Amino acid sequence: MRKIEIAPSVLSLDYSIFEKQCADLNQSLANYLHFDVMDGHFVPNLTFGPDILKGFRKACPDMILDVHLMIDHPDMFVESFVKAGADLITFHYEACTSHDEIKKILEKIHSYGIKAGLVIKPKTDAQVLFDFLDQCDLILIMSVEPGFGGQKFMESSLDKVKILRERIDAYDLPCLIEIDGGINDETAILAKKAGVDVLVAGSYVFKGDIQKQVNELLK
Repeated sequence: MRKIEIAPSVLSLDYSIFEKQCADLNQSLANYLHFDVMDGHFVPNLTFGPDILKGFRKACPDMILDVHLMIDHPDMFVESFVKAGADLITFHYEACTSHDEIKKILEKIHSYGIKAGLVIKPKTDAQVLFDFLDQCDLILIMSVEPGFGGQKFMESSLDKVKILRERIDAYDLPCLIEIDGGINDETAILAKKAGVDVLVAGSYVFKGDIQKQVNELLK
């Protein structure tokens, strides 16, 4: 049986009570912390840079910092986020122009001794990832259009999860499957049945009792 991990997304954290919410995260059963980086170009929103990640590294020292780059030219920022404390960096297939570029970025991330992965948007076919599964520690499936929190879950994303689950299991690969967007207690059940390993949840976790909400997702 697969172990399910929860990755609260700090895009939805209430920064007016940063210390309290980080303390609640540390006391919860969530092992991952999802950090969305947006540049205002690749997606129509701006979020965080490496200095903010350093703050989370200090506030949540034992959590796996899962950095999702929703940016153009992701290779330019790998080193900055590694130095800031990233444990895992994922970047978008759509942000790259060739297979060689993708492979070089994956190799670059791994060269720093951390984990690496790829992300696809809702309209991108899961099969484009097949050539990279043996080089990825994690694949992230977006179940909403990237850029903003609080969107409705797209059930069509589950078909991609199933396709990837079958492929990963057939080749006995250690690659995890993560899903991000519209995750709550109901959609989490669907995602886990489809074969997801890591659930990213923002609004659902941070708009309520953090420890309780994480427990609900793990049920």
